[in-house]
Amino acid sequence: MTMLAAPSILAFDIFGTVVDWHGSIVGEMQTLHPQVDADAFALAWRAGYQPAMQRVRSGELGWTRIDILHRMILDELLPKFGLDHLGELERAELNRVWHRLDPWPDTVAGLTRLRTRFTICSLSNGNIGLLTNMAKRAGLPWDCILSAEVFRAYKPDPATYLGVADTFDVPPEGVMLVAAHQDDLAAARNCGLATAYIERPLEFGAANVKDVSPDAANTWHARDLVNLAELLGC
Repeated sequence: MTMLAAPSILAFDIFGTVVDWHGSIVGEMQTLHPQVDADAFALAWRAGYQPAMQRVRSGELGWTRIDILHRMILDELLPKFGLDHLGELERAELNRVWHRLDPWPDTVAGLTRLRTRFTICSLSNGNIGLLTNMAKRAGLPWDCILSAEVFRAYKPDPATYLGVADTFDVPPEGVMLVAAHQDDLAAARNCGLATAYIERPLEFGAANVKDVSPDAANTWHARDLVNLAELLGC
């Protein structure tokens, strides 16, 4: 494959791209609450994510960290799964599952290789505390942790993508968003960023295999992060 000129900053989406949110939540639920349909619970919790952020975007809620939104969704979800008896300590601990999501098997090796040539950072709607705890536990070798919290705007607001370029004092084309979500990548391209799609067919679990077909609009398309490192000469 002909090598293309690559940006100097790689910004990574986190949930689904770098870490396996579905598998991690399913694993915890199967251990803590084996009577619950763990797959359905994980999917329902994640399904509340965009509607919750929309309440902030619309002005119904002021700026709110994702930890707080996750807890709001959780509290609404528990009665539907027969878990409304959980106390405050149990709810708080369960909510922190998002801080301890497991990386995909290729993640740490891929990031480590990419870091030898590029500056790598997170670009997630997750808040800084969440992303820091996740990185510490999973060994994610970020050069910098950036979050929507820094820019007080959730992706796909242009302030997030352009904020990365501004942080590192490079033009938008000096940044590449790496993500497993085509809508995220499309929004980044609209801001002038390069884009790399990462195949995560099992993001929503084995019963809900995701279409990972290439989109020619992306700069790169890779099987996983190790493959992306290979493509970029790392």
